Amino acid sequence: MSTWLWILVVVAAVAVAVVVTAIIVRRRDTRKVTFAMDALEDGEMNFHFKENTRLNRALNRIRGIFERRSAVDETNSWSKLFRVMTHEIMNTVAPIASLSDALTQADDVDMKAGLETISASSKDLIRFVESYRNLSQVAPPVRQAVMVDEMMRRVLSLNMAKIAEQGASLSYQANTPDLLIYADEGQLMQVFNNLIKNAVQAGATVIRITADLNRDDQTVIRVINNGKAIPLRQIEDIFLPFYTTKPNGTGIGLSLSRQIMLRHNGDLRLEQSDNNMTVFAAIFK
Repeated sequence: MSTWLWILVVVAAVAVAVVVTAIIVRRRDTRKVTFAMDALEDGEMNFHFKENTRLNRALNRIRGIFERRSAVDETNSWSKLFRVMTHEIMNTVAPIASLSDALTQADDVDMKAGLETISASSKDLIRFVESYRNLSQVAPPVRQAVMVDEMMRRVLSLNMAKIAEQGASLSYQANTPDLLIYADEGQLMQVFNNLIKNAVQAGATVIRITADLNRDDQTVIRVINNGKAIPLRQIEDIFLPFYTTKPNGTGIGLSLSRQIMLRHNGDLRLEQSDNNMTVFAAIFK
C-alpha cells in the first residue's frame, strides 16, 4: 500500500472519529438542554452540571437566573398577601376594639346598636377566615379523560338561565373539535363558572367561550366578554388572594381558579382587557 493511500486512510479514520464524537457530544448536550428545560418548567432548580464546559456553565447560569427570579417573585407574592390580609383583618378588628371600649360607658340603646355592629364585624372576620381556609385546602385534582365539548355544554347548561336573567348571551365554539384533556372536571367547571360570574358582574352582555390548540399543541380555553375593562393598576393584583374591588367580594375567585389550573400543570392568564373585550385563557400544558 502506497504512502498516499495510508495517509488517506488515516485522514478518513480521523474524520470519522471526529464526526462520531461530534454526534455523541451533540446528543449528550441535547439531553442536557432537554433535562434543564423540563426541570425549569416544573419549577425544579436543584440541578447542577459539574463539567466545566461552555454549555454546562450556560445552563447553570440560566438555572441561577430562574432561581433568583423565583425567589423575588415568591417574596413579592408573600408581601402582597400579607399586606392584603393585614388590611382586611385590621379593617374588621379595629371597629370591634373601638366599640368594646365605648360600650363600657354606653346606655342600653347604644349597647344594643354596638353589639349588633360587633356581631356584623365578627361575621365578616369569620367569612374572611373561611375564605382563606377554602383557598388553602384545595384538593388535589382527580384526573380522568374529559371531552372539552361535553364539559363546556354542562357549563353552559348551569349558567344559561342566570345569564338570560341578566339580559346577556353565553355561547361556546370549538375551533378545534374533539379536544380531550385529562383533568378533574368538577374543579375545572368551578373555574369557568367563576369566570362567567365575573364577566356578568363586570356588566358583560356578550360572553363567548372558545376552545382550540395553540402552536405548541396545548389546549387553550378562552372566556371572552365585553364587560368593563380591568384597570391597568389592578391587573397585577387580580390573581392575588383576597384582592377584590367588589363591596361584598371575597377576593378568592380568580386566585382559587388559577391555583386549580396550576394543580393541573396548566395556567390561567389574562390575555387582554380593554374597551373592546376582556379575555381570560385557561392553558393546559
